[in-house]
Amino acid sequence: MSNKNAEGILEYMYDNTHRKEPFMADLLFHIFPNENFIDLCLYQYGYEKCNPGHSFGPAARNHYLFHYILSGTGTLLADDTKGITQNYQIRSGQGFMIFPGQVTTYIADSNVPWEYLWVEFDGLRITEALSMTDFSKNKPVYHPHNKELRDKLADELMYISHHPKESPFHLIGHLYLFLDYLIQSAHSTQLLSNNKMSDYYIKEAINYIEQNFQNNITIEDVASVCGINRSYLGKIFKKNTGQSPQEFLMNYRMVKAAELLKLTSLSIADIGSAIGYENQLHFSRAFKNIYGVSPREWRNQHK
Repeated sequence: MSNKNAEGILEYMYDNTHRKEPFMADLLFHIFPNENFIDLCLYQYGYEKCNPGHSFGPAARNHYLFHYILSGTGTLLADDTKGITQNYQIRSGQGFMIFPGQVTTYIADSNVPWEYLWVEFDGLRITEALSMTDFSKNKPVYHPHNKELRDKLADELMYISHHPKESPFHLIGHLYLFLDYLIQSAHSTQLLSNNKMSDYYIKEAINYIEQNFQNNITIEDVASVCGINRSYLGKIFKKNTGQSPQEFLMNYRMVKAAELLKLTSLSIADIGSAIGYENQLHFSRAFKNIYGVSPREWRNQHK
């Protein structure tokens, strides 16, 4: 990112497959207007086509800063965990992560200078999210394991840069998609080599349930998202949580149902629908199995 405070113009042409062909000014810079998001917040974002030898730094950031290289090449100088400056050569299709407080300098190549998209972000969930990847101050370079996911990541960054006038919620939604593609495409090889993939699968399963409990999802859907079969998911889930995936899903739904019963005036049928039960009788039976009373009785007791 340049230290010039300027704003360029970014335009797109879409073909029938909605792939984007960017026509860009040399610099695009935006500041996010709302910092009230806690789990994941966007601060600044943009695009730059650098001049040969263009550099930024040395500098330290208050938040995480990710660059994705669209074309060209350059050099990243970044302090590791011991404060020793390391040198990284980075090319198109790769990227780099700058951590809060990390001193870095990055320099465009003199012959084939890079152009990149960048985003500055932070939040309560970032440390947990990045723990599933290889990223650290000692490993700041983005080496995607999957080209399709890498391209989707770039698409999200491109979209955010092109739509600064969209609502904050709209942009944060696309930032979540970017982070998801980042995690998937840079998942930890150490996690794989240490035979701790079961922890990763369980975390992915719980995240999926938390985000989709209101939909008509099945345990097969959860296992599919994790890339494993239902039998194996059930085995590792029960071993690590003491519950089967089905029990966890039902308990999670009932906790949400109890919140709605206590805090809203929605009908029993609407609450059942809101947590994934289109049949009110099925919802009432499931709720009674967990709480010992019907949803209506529970609401009367907790008014």
